[in-house]
Amino acid sequence: MSTAQTTVQKLNDALKAAFQSAIDKGLLPQADIPAFQIEIPADRTHGDLATNAAMVSARAFRAAPRKIAEAITAEIDLNDTGLDRFEIAGPGFINFFYAPAYYGNVLEEIRSKGIQYGRSDFGGGKSVLVEFVSANPTGPMHVGNARGGALGDQLASLLDAAGYQVKREFYVNDAGNQIEKFGLSLEVRYLQLYQDGIEMPEDAYHGQDITDHAKAFADIHGDQYVTCDSAERRKALVDYALPLNIAGLERDLLKYRIRYDNWFRESTLHQNGSVKHIVELLTEKGHTYEKDGAVWFKAEQFGADKDFVLIRSNGLPTYVVPDIAYHYNKLVTRGFDKAIDILGADHHGYVPRLKAALTALGVDASRLDVVLMQMVRLIKDGEPYKLSKRSGKAITLVTLLEEIPIDAARFFFNLREANTHLDFDLDLAVEQSSQNPVYYVQYAHARICNIIKKLAEENIQPRDCSAEDYAKLTAPEEIELINKLAALEDEVVSAAKDYDPSKITRYVYDTAALFHKFYNACKVKSEDESLMQARLALCLATRTVIANILTMFKITAPESM
Repeated sequence: MSTAQTTVQKLNDALKAAFQSAIDKGLLPQADIPAFQIEIPADRTHGDLATNAAMVSARAFRAAPRKIAEAITAEIDLNDTGLDRFEIAGPGFINFFYAPAYYGNVLEEIRSKGIQYGRSDFGGGKSVLVEFVSANPTGPMHVGNARGGALGDQLASLLDAAGYQVKREFYVNDAGNQIEKFGLSLEVRYLQLYQDGIEMPEDAYHGQDITDHAKAFADIHGDQYVTCDSAERRKALVDYALPLNIAGLERDLLKYRIRYDNWFRESTLHQNGSVKHIVELLTEKGHTYEKDGAVWFKAEQFGADKDFVLIRSNGLPTYVVPDIAYHYNKLVTRGFDKAIDILGADHHGYVPRLKAALTALGVDASRLDVVLMQMVRLIKDGEPYKLSKRSGKAITLVTLLEEIPIDAARFFFNLREANTHLDFDLDLAVEQSSQNPVYYVQYAHARICNIIKKLAEENIQPRDCSAEDYAKLTAPEEIELINKLAALEDEVVSAAKDYDPSKITRYVYDTAALFHKFYNACKVKSEDESLMQARLALCLATRTVIANILTMFKITAPESM
């Protein structure tokens, strides 16, 4: 546990002991001690920690909360808690204040843990599979995939920091209707190279990439597939183009600093019989029925809004069956403790269906969590921006990363919670000023590096600080910054619980703001060598926290700007 968490735990134990002592001495009647909370007040002038212990005990002890608070505080022992005084506020809240040594203990903890600071064993090593992006391999990735990529990758990093065993996975939809349409589109473009009068169907893929693939295929094979069977021709074209597209997806995501542990192909679920097996399992359990020649799942019995088709009347499975098989594979075959999907908000109705099927299969559906992500709107010159100047077409992940730094993309896409719409300001993302949030955070890190460099030029080096050195950190700006640094582990755990990396993005921005505030108010170089060293230790601790977060999120922590 961190210094901050240890202090809370020790206060919790001290409060329980004080309750029991007050009961033993007759200050309070015999009763079970109710559960109470210890929190950080919104206004730290009221205390560093506050508890509602007396408030929630009024009914149990049949006494006014303030009287209970007086009984508790008469018996509480704050020795070795990191706290040195308390105040009873209002009707019975009890506020506690850190002892001066607490702040030095926080800085020492950061110094000793270094790159490990902020990490915890909260997750207990449970295995988690995070599946994200999983873009259709029939074309390039769009801006929504850019948001999903940053969200999924940083969530995986966050869960890792919180003590989970995390794997990243891309689900390749290399089977089904979209592949059929891909094959048709490639076939038409290929035949158009040799025959006149062949029209591309309106609902086919009309992108330039389809034409490029067809031409490249023709460069290799010439017209040898023009006269062959359509099914053979389409298969050959898909077998050529699809691996290139998948390799392109992997290449583009690597440029975005996303590396997957596994690329899972939908086609394997068809080939190994998993799709068929899912329908058989549901049927064996009595959860299907036939209607109009199709096989239906009794989804309403398991919480879905309506029953749905598993096998069409033509004998082919619907799109949801491979998805059920895939999630069964995650949670049963491979045995992950938790599966997390990052999906677009348009999947809202899909999730209950998937969970209903898992429940029917005997799987605890709470082991599947889905983060629904809202749309992104690009803004340029204060107006919505939809087209790439280079191609005249919709902005893709690749064209976006040509226009803005990768650091900015990864930071900006996690400025807001996934379930909120995001306006991405392209002009701000490239601006080198304090208005650009990622620049503002990186500048704080670079500023600290510069402070250390300039002091080194004057032969001033950081040294180990004593309790007496740390005791000189009493300015409000110093205390406020240390309190922020102390909260990192709690913030990481909270963000991991909520699947919300934006909490950490905001935290590191606020940390940078507090550092700039401290720097402007408190001169690091001082004739008081002891104070200078304590402030230098505070600078180093801040640098560690900022660097740890930026590194966790695969964002550069520059030493100069």
